[in-house]
Amino acid sequence: MEFTDMKQQLLEHIFNKKLISATISQPRKKSDELKRVKLKPVEIKGQYHVQLEYQYERILKHKNILLENFHPYLNELLQQFRQFHGQFTDRLIQIQLSKKNKVFWKEEQTEIKKELSLAHNRKKNYLLNETTPYPFLVRLGVQTPDGKVKKQKYDKFRQINRFLEFIDDSLNYLPKNRQIRIIDFGSGKSYLTFALYHYLKIEKGLDLKVTGLDLKKEVIEECNNIAKDLHYDNLEFIVGDINDYDEETSVDMIVTLHACDVATDMALARAVKWGAKVILSVPCCQHELNRQLNAPHLEIMTQHGLIKERFAALATDSIRAEILKLVGYEVQLMEFIDMEHTPKNILIRGFYTGKKPGKNEFERYKAFIEFLSAKPFLQKELEEYLS
Repeated sequence: MEFTDMKQQLLEHIFNKKLISATISQPRKKSDELKRVKLKPVEIKGQYHVQLEYQYERILKHKNILLENFHPYLNELLQQFRQFHGQFTDRLIQIQLSKKNKVFWKEEQTEIKKELSLAHNRKKNYLLNETTPYPFLVRLGVQTPDGKVKKQKYDKFRQINRFLEFIDDSLNYLPKNRQIRIIDFGSGKSYLTFALYHYLKIEKGLDLKVTGLDLKKEVIEECNNIAKDLHYDNLEFIVGDINDYDEETSVDMIVTLHACDVATDMALARAVKWGAKVILSVPCCQHELNRQLNAPHLEIMTQHGLIKERFAALATDSIRAEILKLVGYEVQLMEFIDMEHTPKNILIRGFYTGKKPGKNEFERYKAFIEFLSAKPFLQKELEEYLS
C-alpha cells in the first residue's frame, strides 16, 4: 500500500465518524519532545470534533479540531510518527511506517457494528459514580443521602474525581508489601483528603495511614469528627505548620494543595528529604520570584504588573518542576481543574525514579535562574541534593 492510499483510507474511516480511539506514536526523531498523540471523537456545541491529546515527556496538551479541518493534522502527524493504532466501530487498524514511508497495514474486523454514540462520550466516566452514594461525600455535603450530586457542589465533585485520577496514576509507585504513609499539608476542609483515603482504602483495599495537617483548629476538629463517624481509623488530622512538622523520617506520598508562596517549597523540600515516591502539589499565591525578578530582556512583559505576576507564577512552577527533576523525579505540570473554575489550575506531579540528570540539564537550569536573577527557596532547601 502506498503512503497516500493509506492516509486516504484512514481519513475515510475518520470522516465517516467511525473513530472510537487511536494512538499515534514512535516519533521519527528521537529528540522529539512530543512522544505520542491520542485521538478520540468529541461533540462540542453540537458539532463533531476530533480531540488530540499531545503527550510530551512532562506535560499534556489538548486540541479539539472540527472534523472538516482534520485532514492537515493527520497528514502532519503521519509525517512526524511511524506507528498508528486505531479502534474504529467495525475494525482495528494497526499501521507501521518505515523510514522511507513503506506502509505495513494490519486490519482486524471487530464485533462493534453500530455507529459510535457521542452522547455516551459526553458523559464523563468518573472514578466515583455520579449516582452511587458515598458516605464521605454525603457527610461533606457534596451528595444527598440517595447519591445525587448537589447542583451547587458539582464543580467540587468534578474536582474530586480529577484528583483521584492523579491518585490512580500513582499506584504503581506506592509500596505493595507494607503500610503506605501519606501526608496532606494544608488539608483545609479536606474534601480531597477524604477522597484519597476512601479511594485507596475502600475502593482499592490498600493498607495506609493518612495525616492531614492544617493551622485552623476548628476545621481540624470537624475533620477528625467526620473521620471518626465514618470509621476511617487510619485517617487523622493535626493542627500544625508545614515548617514545624517533623514527626516522620519516611513518607510515601506528599499532597500539598494551595500552600501559599514558599510554603509549597517547604512541603516539596520535605517530600524530597523524606524520600516520597509521589508528590502532588497545586501551588497558590507566589511572591518570591516576583520580588527578585530582574530580566531587562523581559521588560516588555514585566513592565505590566499583572503580566509580571502571572509570568513569575509560571516561571516559579517551572523552576520547582526542574529542581525536582534534578533530584531524581519524573515531573509533569498538569491541568488540575478547568480554568473557568479557578486560575490556580497547575498541578506539579512527581514520581521518584532516581534517574540521574545530565550535566547539560544542570547548566540549562543554572542559565535560566541567572537570566531571571532568581534565588529559589527550594534550591536553597535542597542544596545538598543538587550538589
